[in-house]
Amino acid sequence: MITIDFQDETNSVDEAFVDMIQRIIRFAGEKEGVTGDAEVSVSFVDNKEIQEINRNYRQKDEPTDVISFAMQELGEDEMNVLDENMPLMLGDIIISVDKAKEQAEDYNHSLEREFGFLALHGFLHLLGYDHMNEEDEKKMFGRQEEILHEFGLQRS
Repeated sequence: MITIDFQDETNSVDEAFVDMIQRIIRFAGEKEGVTGDAEVSVSFVDNKEIQEINRNYRQKDEPTDVISFAMQELGEDEMNVLDENMPLMLGDIIISVDKAKEQAEDYNHSLEREFGFLALHGFLHLLGYDHMNEEDEKKMFGRQEEILHEFGLQRS
C-alpha cells in the first residue's frame, strides 16, 4: 500500500482532487508492481515557489508544472539500506497549482485531468521513468496515457 503525504501550501486544492490523486498514484503503483509499503509526498505550490525550486535544483529560472525528487536513486558511493519493516520512501512530487490551472485551460480539459496527469507524471519519474531522449519519452508518455486511460482520466 502506498501512503501519500499531502501538503497544500496554496490552501486552494479541492479535497476531491487530493482524493483522486491518491487513487491514481495507488492505481499506478499497482500497475507498476510497487509491492509492500511505500511512501510518496505530494506538495501543491504556486508558480513563485516552483520557479525557485526549478532554479535551485535544475538551473532553470522559470516556473514549471511538476518536479519530482526520487529517493531511490543511489549516488556513486551510496549504499542501499533497506529494512523490511520500514516503508520504501519513493520521493517527492511538487505540483504548481498555477501551472495546472493554466495548462487545463490551454489544453481545454478539466483541472481534475491536469492534476491527475501531473501527479502520475511525477510518480512515474519516481519509479525511474524519464524522457531525456526520444525512445524514453515514447515509453514514458505511452505508459502515462495507458494508465490515465485505464484509470478513466483520458483527455476529454
